[in-house]
Amino acid sequence: MSATAVQTPPPAAPRTAGQKKGRTRLSVPVLLLIVAAALVVVSAVRAIAGADDVTSSGQIAGALTSSVPIALAGLGGLWAERAGVVNIGLEGMMILGTFFGAWAGWGLNPWLGVLAGVLGGMAGGLVHAIVTVTFGVDHIIAGVAMNILAAGVTAYLAKRIFNVGKAAAQGGTPKQSPPIEDMKTFTVPGLSHWLSTLEKHHWFLVSDVAGIVGGVVTRISSLTLLAIVLFAATFFVLWRTSFGLRLRSCGENPVAAESLGVNVYLYKYVAVIISGGLAGLGGYFLAVGTHFYLEGQTSGRGYIGLAAMIFGNWRPGGLAMGAGLFGYADSLQLRSGSDSVHALLLLLAVLLLAMAVWKYLRKAYLSAGFSLGFAVLLAVWYMTTDSVPSELVQASPYVATLLVMGLFSQRLRMPKADGQPYRKGQGG
Repeated sequence: MSATAVQTPPPAAPRTAGQKKGRTRLSVPVLLLIVAAALVVVSAVRAIAGADDVTSSGQIAGALTSSVPIALAGLGGLWAERAGVVNIGLEGMMILGTFFGAWAGWGLNPWLGVLAGVLGGMAGGLVHAIVTVTFGVDHIIAGVAMNILAAGVTAYLAKRIFNVGKAAAQGGTPKQSPPIEDMKTFTVPGLSHWLSTLEKHHWFLVSDVAGIVGGVVTRISSLTLLAIVLFAATFFVLWRTSFGLRLRSCGENPVAAESLGVNVYLYKYVAVIISGGLAGLGGYFLAVGTHFYLEGQTSGRGYIGLAAMIFGNWRPGGLAMGAGLFGYADSLQLRSGSDSVHALLLLLAVLLLAMAVWKYLRKAYLSAGFSLGFAVLLAVWYMTTDSVPSELVQASPYVATLLVMGLFSQRLRMPKADGQPYRKGQGG
């Protein structure tokens, strides 16, 4: 055979699990089209249902306020689980953040309250790390114990601190702190007023966009801006730095990471302590938002943050979407009650119908059938009633979140070594 003969190329390597059809990322133009379609759908629902608060600036601002503590707790869970430690104790770390943040925020100033809330959460994270990483206690058991311990410690300290002397004279009780000063807020001058004017016309799509944008440029809390920075920083550190690569390797294969010289214990400790600090910051956000610490203030938001993290497939962007979903539904029922929650039935029906079509095209017929069934039920409910029971109004954030997460959370992949016990040198 001559040297110039055409050689047969080697066969293509088989696709790996991460390269299967349908796993490619959406391009920017496609994402913009999806956002535009979502805006049209929401605007149509608002016009049909006559529920102007669905896209009002107040509703969007309320959704941000409700979603930030959940998002921060979920972000804390992401740090811990990317290093291989399940952190069910997020709720307890949030409780520590509410108490110690409120204590410092009342006694000193709100920004020192931020520091105290973070340090309180980090202390909880350190305890969780010692128990799980050093002593190898089951992560779920350790997390539940942390939640119980934090609730008990803060209840005891509140009675000892907020119910005596100066604190009691300023309105403190065994279950509540004296008032905390508000954090500084930011408004984009000129733009906020112009968007508010457009919103009041209730024009199709135009007023809806004005209300949505107006909600994020009017009286935004300093802590909300800090949370946005922390999300961006988390993505950069975990996915764009060698430190983040080593930390994530501890959650995927700690034995291999150790063989390459990574101090697995150290990285797990760092991740869980940061996790606690973020949860503590989320707890302080709750306290400063209501201007005081209140026993039971977190109301399970640590668990919801963990669910939002799973919904987001252990990624910051998806986590933000999950937290935003709960925050939107929570704000809707708090601000408007039955009428807007009734409109939410129609919105969910449309979203589930779109989900059914998408799943059908991807040949996921079982998921498509469930989505279509729920869409029909919600549409019939909307058309045959004028309101919803008050009990459902209060539960609507949880119902909407569970429904959408249950149907949309597909093909999730947790870190391979998440929650698994690890001992130095176990690879032999």
